[in-house]
Amino acid sequence: MSYAIIGFGKIGQALAHAFARKNIDVTVASRRPPEALSPQARAIGPTVVARSLGDALAADTIILAVPFGEHREVAKVLPSWEGKTVIDAMNAFPALPEELDGLPSSAFVAKAFTGARFVKGFNHLGAATLATDPVVAGGHRVVFLSGDDEDAIAPVAALAKQLGFAPVKLGKLNEGGALVHARGRTWGQLIFQDLFKKEQ
Repeated sequence: MSYAIIGFGKIGQALAHAFARKNIDVTVASRRPPEALSPQARAIGPTVVARSLGDALAADTIILAVPFGEHREVAKVLPSWEGKTVIDAMNAFPALPEELDGLPSSAFVAKAFTGARFVKGFNHLGAATLATDPVVAGGHRVVFLSGDDEDAIAPVAALAKQLGFAPVKLGKLNEGGALVHARGRTWGQLIFQDLFKKEQ
């Protein structure tokens, strides 16, 4: 399984730290050329490699960490997203519900990535928290996952565990997933909730 993080701002870099901590190879890309990202990528760790957007999208699993309004530009790079898993780590704040056709933000974004297996995840923690070791005081920091394709959630949950997090499945995007979506200027109830799950 290969991984790419698209967007190398605070959230993208925080996720890159999570991969580096576990020595998992990950490609990073953004609108900027890879040589502009390479110094920061190398500073995070040797398993973090900057590539062009086109090259990064060759990965099996793509984590979207771009500003919300830029997701369509990413979607246009590939003619088909069949066979890809896309993890939406974005927040649509402060996009209004009518701008999203009344849909949860991830359901709106998923329409641009036709054919992809789509999962909402890694969006509810602030970048500084997301970048730190998720194993704390005998427990694991929780990440919430939601999606309309149950089969798509399982491999993302496995990745979350591999990164040291405790995945909690919230169900479909318009059900439990609504708890981690921004609606206009209102944040979902679980956004910014830093919760832990003890070892079983």
